[in-house]
Amino acid sequence: MKPLKRYFVTGLAVAVPVFLTIYVLVAAFQLVDGILGRFLNVYLKETLGFYIPGLGLLLFLVVILFIGFMATRFLGRKIYPQLEKWFSSLPLVNKIYPTLKQIIQFIMAQKEFGFKKVVLVEYPSKGIWSLGFLTNENFQQITSACGKEMAAVFMPTTPGPFSGYVVFLPKEEIKFPDISITNALKIIISGGVFKP
Repeated sequence: MKPLKRYFVTGLAVAVPVFLTIYVLVAAFQLVDGILGRFLNVYLKETLGFYIPGLGLLLFLVVILFIGFMATRFLGRKIYPQLEKWFSSLPLVNKIYPTLKQIIQFIMAQKEFGFKKVVLVEYPSKGIWSLGFLTNENFQQITSACGKEMAAVFMPTTPGPFSGYVVFLPKEEIKFPDISITNALKIIISGGVFKP
C-alpha cells in the first residue's frame, strides 16, 4: 500500500498545479470572451450566420493596447492622475484599488521595485535567517550615521511579497545565496514549500 500512497501523492503534486493552471486560463478566456464577445458574436450570427470564438479576447487585447497607448500620451498623463484621485476619494474603492494596483505592478514589473539581488540576513533577530531583496547599497546618510557601510534590504511578508519592511544592515552581515529573484519570490509566496 505504501507505494500506491506515494504514487497517489506524487500524482496529485504533478497533476493539480497543471489542471488548476489550465482551469484558470480557460476560465479567464471564457470570462473575457463572454463579456466582450457576446455582443459582437450576436451581430455576426445575425448578419453572417456564424460567430468567431475568441473575438472577445481579441477585442480585450485591442482595448488594453489602446488604454496603454493613451496612458503614455499627454491626454493620458493628464486624465490618469485625476482618475486615481477620484478613486482615492471613493469609500471602499480607495481600499481595493491601491492594493490591486500594487499587486499588478509587482507581478508585471519586478524591476520597477528595484530588487538587485536576493539576500539572506539574520532578521528579525540573531540566529533567525530570512530571505530579502537588496534594494540599495549607497545610503550615505545612514552609512555616516552608523559609522559603517550600510545597505537597504526589503524584507517581504508571506504570502503577499508586495508588502514588508525596509531594514538597513551592515554590508558584512549580508549573505548572497545562489537564488534568482523569481525563485525567491516563489519561496516566499509558498511559505517555504517551493524548492528551486
